[in-house]
Amino acid sequence: MSLLRVLLAIIFPPLAVVDKGCGSFLIVFILTMLGWIPGVIAALIILNNNN
Repeated sequence: MSLLRVLLAIIFPPLAVVDKGCGSFLIVFILTMLGWIPGVIAALIILNNNN
């Protein structure tokens, strides 16, 4: 997880996970629309996943 990715996950979470796949992007986008904090948490979890 690079510093740039962490900053993107905090500022605009869907942009940070755009290369992880369409499913991850949609989940993070929906969570961000429901509330900023759930989107940030989901983005950080997805970025921290080693798979």
